[in-house]
Amino acid sequence: MNRKLQEQIFASLDGTIGLEDFASMQQSLIQSAEARALYLESVELYESLGETGWPGVGTVTPTVAVQAVSRRQDFPAWFAVAAVLVAVCSLAAFAIGRRSSGESIAQRPVQRPAQQFAGPVSANDVETMVAGHASLRRVLNVRWSDGAASYRSGDLIPAGTFSIDSGVVEMDFFCGASLVVEGPAELNVTSDWELTCVSGRLRASVPPAARGFVVHAADSKIIDLGTEFSLSVTSNNARVRVIDGEVEIHQSAHDPKRLTTGEDQWLDGQKDASEDESSIATSEELRSQQSQLQRQKLSSWQVAFDSLRKDKRLIAYYPFEHDLGDATGSSRLVTNAAVAGSAGDGTLVGPVVASVGRFGEGSTGLEFDRPAARVRTRLDGTFLAFTFAAWVRIDDLSHRYNALFMGDGYENGEPHWQIRNDGKLMLSVMVDDTKEFSHFSEDEQQVVQAAGLHHVYFTEPFWDITKSGQWFHLASVYDPVGRRVDQYVNGVRIGSETIKDEFYTDTLRIGPAEIGNWGQPFRKTPEFAVRNLDGTIDELGIYNAALTESEIKSLYDQGKPLGY
Repeated sequence: MNRKLQEQIFASLDGTIGLEDFASMQQSLIQSAEARALYLESVELYESLGETGWPGVGTVTPTVAVQAVSRRQDFPAWFAVAAVLVAVCSLAAFAIGRRSSGESIAQRPVQRPAQQFAGPVSANDVETMVAGHASLRRVLNVRWSDGAASYRSGDLIPAGTFSIDSGVVEMDFFCGASLVVEGPAELNVTSDWELTCVSGRLRASVPPAARGFVVHAADSKIIDLGTEFSLSVTSNNARVRVIDGEVEIHQSAHDPKRLTTGEDQWLDGQKDASEDESSIATSEELRSQQSQLQRQKLSSWQVAFDSLRKDKRLIAYYPFEHDLGDATGSSRLVTNAAVAGSAGDGTLVGPVVASVGRFGEGSTGLEFDRPAARVRTRLDGTFLAFTFAAWVRIDDLSHRYNALFMGDGYENGEPHWQIRNDGKLMLSVMVDDTKEFSHFSEDEQQVVQAAGLHHVYFTEPFWDITKSGQWFHLASVYDPVGRRVDQYVNGVRIGSETIKDEFYTDTLRIGPAEIGNWGQPFRKTPEFAVRNLDGTIDELGIYNAALTESEIKSLYDQGKPLGY
C-alpha cells in the first residue's frame, strides 16, 4: 500500500477522514486484489490481538467524518500494521455489503425521506434511504386501532395516520421534538416538523433545536417557540396549556396570540373544568413504568428458562445470561445450560461484548459487530433433525451473508444458519462435500468453487434497514423424517420447502462450530468470508428434533419482550 492510502486508513480509524478521501480509499480496496487478499490475515491477526487482551485493539473503528485529515503518530509499528489490516478488510466488506443492501431499500417508495450516509460511494452505488419523520422510543400497553398500522419501539413513523385505542407511546420527531401521546388518540404526521392532532392528549417537549415545531388542532396552528406544552382534543373541545416556555397560536380571523408558562387557551368548544392535562405522563415517568414492566417480563422468562433447559431434545442451550465473564473480563466461558448437554460449552473469541438484552436493563446478550467476534463451541454426535431458535437484534446486514450458527468445515451433515443481506433467513445442510461445482459469482466477479452438493432454503425477506435494532425470534427446522424445512419469525412460519431427494440427508452432525461468525470459510474473498453478525444474540437453542409450529410459537410467547 502506498503512503497516501495508509494516511487515508489512519484517518478513517481516527474518524477524521473526509468523504472524498474515503471514496478514494474504498475504490482502491475494490480494485486491489492485494488489499483484498490481506483480509483473512487481518482477521486472524486482530483475533489474536483481541484474545491476548492487547490494549487498544478493541477500540479501532473505521468511521467517516467531514473534518480535516490528521494522522496518528503514537501507535507502535506492529499495532499500526494490525490496525491497518483490520480497517482495510472491514471497510471493504462494509462497502460491498452496504452497496448490495442499499439497492433493495432504495426501491421503497419514500416521501420526503430521511437519508442515511451509505458508506463508501461509487458510480454504481445507490444511497440507502429510509422513509419516516419520527421514531417510537417507548410503547406501553398499547392497543392499536382497527385497520391502523402497528409499531414497536424503534420503528420509524412515516407520514400519515397514527392511531391508538389505548396505552401510551413516546415518539421522537427528527427535528428534535418529542411527544408523549395517550390513547385513545389519532394523529396525522406530516413531516419532521409538523403534525395534526385529530383527537387525544399529548405532551410536547421542544428543545431549542426544534423551535418552530407545529401542531395543528381544532382549526388552530400551535407554533412552539422552545417549550413544553400539553394539548387535549376531544369531540367537544380542545385546549392547549403551556407547561414551560412559550407558544404562538394562530386562528383564522384572529391575530396570533402568545401564551407563556402556566397560561392556557380553549381552542374549540365549551370549557370543561374536569380536563386536566397535567396528568399526562412525563418522559421520565414513562421510562420508570417501562423499566418496571421489563423487570416483570424478565422474571417471567427466568421461570420459563428453568423449564426450557430441561428439554431432553436440546443439544445445546445458551441463554447468555449467566456466563458473560466476570467484572475483570478474565472469564471467556459460555455455558451450555441444557440439562441434557454434558458438553458444548462455548468460548468467547475476539471482541465479543455484552450488551443489553431483549428485556432491557438486567438482561444481556452478546454483540458480534466486529469481524473477529464469535463464540466457538463443539457439539459432537450424530443427530436426527435440527431446530435452531434464537432471539436476535439486527443492527445492520453489513455483509452478503450474516452468520447465526455455522458448522466450521461445512462437511457432510453440517448446518449453516444465516441471514442474507436482502433480509432473507437461510438454512442449509451439506449433503455431499466431495461433489465439485463451480459458478460465476457476481459479488466476487469471478468463477468460484462451491463447497459441495447442498441446497439453501430461503424465506421471504423479513428485515430491512427500517427494522434496525428490533428484536426478532428466529427459528429454522430441518426435518429429514417429514422431508421439510420450515422457518419462522416471531412464531409465524414464513418459509416452508420440501427436501428433494437429491438434497436429502439424514446423517446430521455439527462438530466444531461458531455462533455469530464463521471460522473456516473456504474462499478468501471478503465478500464471501466476512460473516460476523452486526447485532446481538440473546438466547440460542439447538435441538436434536424437528419442533412443531405450535412449539415454535410457544418459545416465542414465553420469551417475547415488552411490546411484542
